[in-house]
Amino acid sequence: MEKARAAILFLLLLVDFAVAAQNATAGEADGFHVGVILDLGSPVGKVARTSVLLAVQDFYAVHRNYSTKLVLHITDSMGSDVQAASAAIELLEKYKVQAIIGPQKSSEAVFISSVGNLTQVPIVSFTATSPSLTSDSMPYFVRSTLDDSAQVNSIASLVQAYGWREVVAVYDDTDYGRGILPYLIDALQEIDVRVGYRSVIPSTATNEAMVQELNGLMAMQTRVFIVHMSSTMTSLLFTKAKEVGMMNKGFVWMTTSGVANIIDSLNPSVIEAMNGVLGVRYHVPRSQELDNLSIRWNRMYQHDNPEESPFNKLSIFGLWGYDTVWALAQAAEKVGISGARNKQPWSIKNSTCLESMVISTKGPELLKAIVQNKFRGLSGDFDLTGRQLKVSVFQIINVVGRGCREIGFWTMNSGLSRQLKQEYFKKTGPDSMPDLNPIIWPGESTEIPMGWEIPTVGKKLRVGVCSSENPEFINTYKNPATNVTTASGLVIDIFEEAVKRLHHPFSYEYLNFDTADTKTSGSYNDFVYQVYRGEYDIAVADITIRYNRSLHVDFTVPYTESGVGMIVPFKEKVNTDMWLFLKPLSIEMWFGSIIFFIYTGVAVWLLEYLNGNEHVHGPLSLKQLAITIFSICEQKEELEHFLARTVLRVWMVVLLVLASSYTASFAAMLTVQQLSPTVTDVHELQKNGEYVGFHQGSYIDGLLVEIGFDTSKIRGYATPDDFYSALSNGSIAAVVLEVPYIKLFLTKYNKGYTMVGPIYKSAGFAFALPKNSPLRPEMSTAILNITGGDTINQFEKKWIGQNSHENDDMPDGSGTINFESCGGLFLISGIVTTGSLLVAMLMSRYNKHQQNAGNKRDDQNESGPGQEKEKMEEQGDQNSNGEGTQLMEGQTTL
Repeated sequence: MEKARAAILFLLLLVDFAVAAQNATAGEADGFHVGVILDLGSPVGKVARTSVLLAVQDFYAVHRNYSTKLVLHITDSMGSDVQAASAAIELLEKYKVQAIIGPQKSSEAVFISSVGNLTQVPIVSFTATSPSLTSDSMPYFVRSTLDDSAQVNSIASLVQAYGWREVVAVYDDTDYGRGILPYLIDALQEIDVRVGYRSVIPSTATNEAMVQELNGLMAMQTRVFIVHMSSTMTSLLFTKAKEVGMMNKGFVWMTTSGVANIIDSLNPSVIEAMNGVLGVRYHVPRSQELDNLSIRWNRMYQHDNPEESPFNKLSIFGLWGYDTVWALAQAAEKVGISGARNKQPWSIKNSTCLESMVISTKGPELLKAIVQNKFRGLSGDFDLTGRQLKVSVFQIINVVGRGCREIGFWTMNSGLSRQLKQEYFKKTGPDSMPDLNPIIWPGESTEIPMGWEIPTVGKKLRVGVCSSENPEFINTYKNPATNVTTASGLVIDIFEEAVKRLHHPFSYEYLNFDTADTKTSGSYNDFVYQVYRGEYDIAVADITIRYNRSLHVDFTVPYTESGVGMIVPFKEKVNTDMWLFLKPLSIEMWFGSIIFFIYTGVAVWLLEYLNGNEHVHGPLSLKQLAITIFSICEQKEELEHFLARTVLRVWMVVLLVLASSYTASFAAMLTVQQLSPTVTDVHELQKNGEYVGFHQGSYIDGLLVEIGFDTSKIRGYATPDDFYSALSNGSIAAVVLEVPYIKLFLTKYNKGYTMVGPIYKSAGFAFALPKNSPLRPEMSTAILNITGGDTINQFEKKWIGQNSHENDDMPDGSGTINFESCGGLFLISGIVTTGSLLVAMLMSRYNKHQQNAGNKRDDQNESGPGQEKEKMEEQGDQNSNGEGTQLMEGQTTL
């Protein structure tokens, strides 16, 4: 290594000598001295050195008329912060540099930027990506690259796209590694993703230390790892991860841009070990100029590094270094070199080695020219207006074989998309996959990893079960010979069905929680606490979601009805309301029936009157009209007109339906309404000092004490038979239980008892898991799928029965018949009646019209000569007198 570094330093001296000789023709005064600090032993440093030297040649080959020439002084930091600081001081003292390109590492940039602030020398770095380097504290520091926080949203979008809920952050213990962590955690928290563990790898970690750390990661449930490390540590990490079996199916590895940007320059054996890894890197648009540069760059790199294997390729850091030199050369031309050496001494008290350092008079002007310089570089849009490059487009890559393939892109406006110009972004989640190209995951798998799994290979999920006093919910049995626990019941059916509906079903075994010696109310609390202690991976039983339990574990969504109610007996209640006979029909129904009755009667009378029925041609009065209506409706009078009979038949149908409905409703009020619960308010029991029963071992006793019951008035029972016996012999006035238990009780004893309430809100039964368990979201989704369909009804029918608390909803006697429920009958009757009246009136008008026409013809015949005319006149007079007499008599009668 020492020989290699000596050779590199010798080559650097030759290059510096060549550059100095080249500028000697133009005169030393024409040189614009710029320092370059790189780690020439690292892949990035080697690539950057070739890029900046090639950039100087290309720039002045294009701009031959420029009077200002950059003179580069390249020094080696050797990866040491102290060495980098010493090189910066030497460049300022010996070469009087006007600007410094670099340093390469973020930790080196801290001190060098402070020196730049004092000497007013701009520090331009295209490799220091730590977000802690800000222009506020370092006004002369310019970052011609992106800081690491720019990529965290693209990483979070990938995590969200595939539905992972927890990740592990793996980073090295340096400023570079730690700098991204706060921004990454914030971006993940915005999408409700948790960083379950932080794996900090020392920069001096050995192979044994790396294997030990990886074994610890393998023992965890989380299988999604985000790696933010240097290229050297990343190579060691993935090489050892493959050895310990962490590059197999089920694992997810994602690297940040620090490694993804130079993935092509890594050793082929490292790339092979990284197969299946996802990476986020800066997107470089393809162009002919870039292809031409790559050819010349490769030729120059091989010339400068003849003994090195051809692993290194032109990366984005090399392009940023190339564009940085162009930006600095253009700024130097604007500032010029006249008076560049007129610097004022930097006065420092008690200083020895720094006394010769002076303040640059061109520094502020040069800094302004650098940050205002915008152009289209080979790396893309090169804009340093904000003292660093702006976020543009990130490319998502997948390491496959000995290289990488493009998966998609991420932009701030469009999010994830397969094509760069795609204008929309598909929302991601379990049911909608992201619009990206297919990914080859570790282990050459095409199946999207679940993101978590049982830590030890072959180990089953430990499912704790606890027998209930109601075996219909859950009943366990442990075989003494085989020590195997089996379970059955409604809860077990729901749990096993939920596991089947997971995207990645897991194997499990039941572990029985023996509560034989814990008959206290805390037994279920103890059972749930075993999950917190790590004895179980999940607790399955009729466990109620409670606040004190949620402090230690997380619950899935409930799979039963929620609430607490009371079981109380029925009592006889005699209804003494004297106006009860009016309640079967609503007020609107009574008024509507009366109005339609009168309307129908008037219509029938009018139809008969128009038809000439002699029974209705008496003196017109309200009394006579009423008598006629009732006599016609009672069919005491024979109806002669067809339309009248039709109207009356329809009305009889309406009356028949109303009468039968009235009879049924009135009978229900007289019979069913007599059954009512003995008590409807739990506070009434507390005030009267009644005894109340509860399920032994549940939290109901504490709830009753909170309500105000004395502990001596509270009695615990174990089984539904015990509840029934206590209610039957009058030991207790009511039983306070959760709704699922009440349903089970009323299935067996639904005669004489009913449910009142719910009187208190509760969350229902659920499964308990460890805090932040990645299994909880998937189990909750599966439970919602079960309870939202017919499956839960089939399970309840199987274990609880068909006649589940059939007296749940007591009739309240409110079965009143309203007008809307019989609106169809009245509508038909009204249409028939009104239509008949219209037809009868039209027919009467038509008959009168025919009669008038006959009278006109008779008048025309009377106009003949002679005696016939006189006779006809006489006859007409006689007829007229007769008709007039009859009309007079009729009017008198009317």
